[in-house]
Amino acid sequence: MDLSELVAMDSTYADRLKLRRSVLDEHPEATKQCRSGAEPAVLELYEWMVSTYLPRRFPTIYKFTSTASGERQLYNTVSKTAMPLRPTSPMAALDTLGEHVDNDFLILLPSSTASDGSPIYHLEAFITCFPAGFSTRDKCGQPLATIHKPVPGYEAKLEKSMDRFFAKLEVGQAVKRANWSISTNDELFSEGGNHMYADKEQGEPVSVRPPGDPESRESDEDIERQKRELVIDNCRLRCERQTLHRLPTTKALVFAFKTYTYHLSDVKAEGLGPDLAEAIDGLAKGSVPAIAFYKKGVVWGDKVKAYLLS
Repeated sequence: MDLSELVAMDSTYADRLKLRRSVLDEHPEATKQCRSGAEPAVLELYEWMVSTYLPRRFPTIYKFTSTASGERQLYNTVSKTAMPLRPTSPMAALDTLGEHVDNDFLILLPSSTASDGSPIYHLEAFITCFPAGFSTRDKCGQPLATIHKPVPGYEAKLEKSMDRFFAKLEVGQAVKRANWSISTNDELFSEGGNHMYADKEQGEPVSVRPPGDPESRESDEDIERQKRELVIDNCRLRCERQTLHRLPTTKALVFAFKTYTYHLSDVKAEGLGPDLAEAIDGLAKGSVPAIAFYKKGVVWGDKVKAYLLS
């Protein structure tokens, strides 16, 4: 994609900024971190976004103004608040980005090397207001392979190719992709509860939290209870528009995502109920059938499909 597509703007922007600010205030440690060594990358991203990208890409929303003392700043005409061109710290930079841009940003650096000398990228800083059922703070500092360890098929099918792809992405290039799932609530900030993790040895249940979490184990009865308690009106089609590009100076990779949620009734109203039902069935028919379990389809699958096809 073209770099101009990095940030997407839509009619939910004003409401999202209010929600993002409230999430940042309520969960300061869960929404942003910056490990030692990642400070230059955070500041590079911030200064480019504030001084160049935002005012050029969206000039009617972000405008340069001056403070009473004559210092230049970037004024957000929607939120009616300002962004300093030079933040007081990397953490302050992350907080400001989180408040003014409806994108979550994760900064990756080649913090270790593989046995063949190729770089291994680690998550070293982030601002994430809308994690989709995972704790970003727990993943901070980890390499890609560890971050994706719970994802079925990642190690066998994607790990090596993803490491190579990340290493080869050049400055000036940008890529995007999208994913989707069904959530059983409308919470945009979610550090858990959206996934299940099968027991590798037994191939059975079952946890909605990563292995090792004291609350992770769930019985078949627990799963049946969740199925009974599921309310269709609370379910959402949850999608992420994901982008990846490299910063020119620090060479850090910036993985960003914008989250969209849709009522299932809206999907039906557009005539797409059968398509989504078919996609749900397809989760268990692809090259990694376990992904259906991972996405918690065992809980919501039957009820959601029945509603979509009704």
